[in-house]
Amino acid sequence: MKTFFAALPLIFLASVSTAKAEDITVRVHNLPEEGSLVLQVYDDADTFGDFRNPVREVHYTIEPGKSYVIPDAPMGTVAVLAYLDENGNRILDKNFIGIPRESVGLSNGYKPKGPPSFQRASISVEPGQPTNVDIHLYEVLGDSGQWGVGIGVIGRSSPYVGSDTSVVQVIPAITYFGDRLQWVGPSLRYGILGSDKLRLALTANYRLGAYEEDDADILEGLGDRDATLLGGLGLIYEGPAGTEFELEYEHDVLNRVGGGTAAIRVSRGFQFGTLRLVPELGVNWLSSEMADYDYGVPDYAAIPGRPAYEVGSSYTIEAGVGGLLELSENWRVVLNLAVENLDSEITDSPIVGDDNVIKGFAALTYSF
Repeated sequence: MKTFFAALPLIFLASVSTAKAEDITVRVHNLPEEGSLVLQVYDDADTFGDFRNPVREVHYTIEPGKSYVIPDAPMGTVAVLAYLDENGNRILDKNFIGIPRESVGLSNGYKPKGPPSFQRASISVEPGQPTNVDIHLYEVLGDSGQWGVGIGVIGRSSPYVGSDTSVVQVIPAITYFGDRLQWVGPSLRYGILGSDKLRLALTANYRLGAYEEDDADILEGLGDRDATLLGGLGLIYEGPAGTEFELEYEHDVLNRVGGGTAAIRVSRGFQFGTLRLVPELGVNWLSSEMADYDYGVPDYAAIPGRPAYEVGSSYTIEAGVGGLLELSENWRVVLNLAVENLDSEITDSPIVGDDNVIKGFAALTYSF
C-alpha cells in the first residue's frame, strides 16, 4: 500500500504530461527527392500571422514516401506549417515584403493570398486521439507573383472653414505582390537593397487633391488643388514581436505642387480570425511648398476676411489602422483609415477651421 501511494505523484505527473501534449503525424506532398524539411506548430494567431515563434519545431532529412512526426505538440487548436529549408540555414527565408521564398504548406490545405489566418489553417489536437495531417507544398508567389484586381475608393475629409464636402475618388484597386514589388491601390514599393529584416525601397504614392474651390465660400478664387504623384525612398526595419519601423521621404515627381513630404512611422500587425489589423502611429513633415499649396492664401487671392497667409514647413501627427479581411482564399477587403492632427502653422491659416483630417482607402479585390 505504501508503494502505491508513493507512486501516485508519478502517475499524476504522467497523466498531466499526456494531457498537455500529443504527437502529430504529417504526410507532406510535393517533396523533392532530397533536402531538409522543417515542421512547425503554432497555437497563437498573432505569431502565426507572420510565421514567428512556433511552439514546436522539428527538422528532418527528406525520405520519399515517409511520414514525419511532430512529437509533444500542444493540445487544443493549433496550425501546422511545413517548409523546405532549401539553403540549410534553419530559418524560413522571406523576400523584401515578408513573403516566404521557400516552398511552404499549411494544414487544412490552406493557401492564403496574404497574411495567413490561423482560423483557416487550424486543426484540433485531442488527448489520446491520433492526429494526422496532409500538407501540400507550394510556392507562394509562383512564377509571376500574385495579382489582384477590384474596385477601391480613396478619400479625405475637409478641414476648411464652412466646408462639409469630403474629397472622394473611385479608383481601380490593383494589387501585386512579387519578390521585390508590392503594389496596393494608391501605394507602391520596390525593394532595392537589404533583406526581409532591414530594407531600402523605392516608393510611390498617389496624393489626392486637397480641395476644389467650390467646396466652400472661403475657397472661392483660390483654384482647385490637384492630385499628384509622390516618389522617393523608404527605409523599413522589421523589429521584435512583429513591429515595423519606417523612415520615408517622397517628392512631387510631377511638379504639380512642388516640394515633398517625410514621415517616420511604427506599426504592428494583429490577427483576429480572418481579419488582420495593423495599428500605426507616425509623424509627418510637409515642405513649405506642399503645406502652402494645401493651406495657404497667396497675395493675389487675399480678400476681406481672407488675408494672405504663407504656410511654412509643417509637422502633423498621424494615427491610423490598416486592415485586411479575408473573405475567402481569393476575395479580400483592404482598408486603411487614419486621423492626421495639423500643427499651428497650418491651423492658423484663415481658410482652415478644423485641427484634424480624416483620410483613408478601401477596396474589394480578387487575387489570383
